[in-house]
Amino acid sequence: MNFWKALLAIDRRWIFLFVFLALAVPMFLNVDFELSISREVQGLYDALDKLQPNSKVLMSFDYDPPSAPELQPMADAIMKYCLKKRLRIIIMGLWPQGPIQANMALARAFADKNIDQSEYVYGIHYVNLGYQAGNEFVIQRMGSSFYDMFKNDYAGNRYEELPLMRGIKNFNDIDFSINFSAGYPGTVEWVQIAVDRFHVRLGAGNTAVQAPQVYPYYNSGQVVGLAGGMRGAAELEGIFAYNAETDVVYKDRGTKYMLSQTIAHAVVMFFIVVGNIAYFVIGRKDKLKTSK
Repeated sequence: MNFWKALLAIDRRWIFLFVFLALAVPMFLNVDFELSISREVQGLYDALDKLQPNSKVLMSFDYDPPSAPELQPMADAIMKYCLKKRLRIIIMGLWPQGPIQANMALARAFADKNIDQSEYVYGIHYVNLGYQAGNEFVIQRMGSSFYDMFKNDYAGNRYEELPLMRGIKNFNDIDFSINFSAGYPGTVEWVQIAVDRFHVRLGAGNTAVQAPQVYPYYNSGQVVGLAGGMRGAAELEGIFAYNAETDVVYKDRGTKYMLSQTIAHAVVMFFIVVGNIAYFVIGRKDKLKTSK
């Protein structure tokens, strides 16, 4: 009896400490684990895998640092894959911080010892067009002219001075598009305008909060693939690593974050179950006492 009462009386700060340790410790462990791959993530991988070298991929980074723990691991993994596959990458953002997050993904990709940065020339193999205000109206205008929206890139270079962009007028010249989204504007707007009006082939990476809004577009075929939340990031890293023909390191923060999240959920569930058992045990014994 005293044992169960002691459990109910435990200082909540001890629980906070256990949850903190559950989240923090896996970050420092080199632990690998396998996840089953959902059909949504498989669809995204298959769409990228079918692209031929030198295919043009448009990446829109529509998120900011608070959403980076979920979306940045996806962006990092896809950026590595696209570079290693020799795809031509065109970066943009409908959120002000998006192009900065894209540069971080590029830096992490080039930090991989198996990706030689000297083989990739800015303006030829990849380009960062930067941020453009206007939300979905930017997408609509890009349907007729990229140049009208991005006369200069992120570094201030003129559009026509970038060899990669000289042959690109509108969405008709793009082979595949990927949108990393944390909200508005984001994947929903890309589907409504770029996909429905201009027939863009679109894959998406979304936060766990936004993903339920996007699943119907996947089920309808408007989005060819989807990675949702931390689980989606870990699945992407896993499928890239499993199918990799090189030594590029794909399993990174997404896998670690997913492990931390899983252990933290287990700790919380443990305390919930134990707390409820203690409550009902004590309550039942108190009722027996009063009945006597």
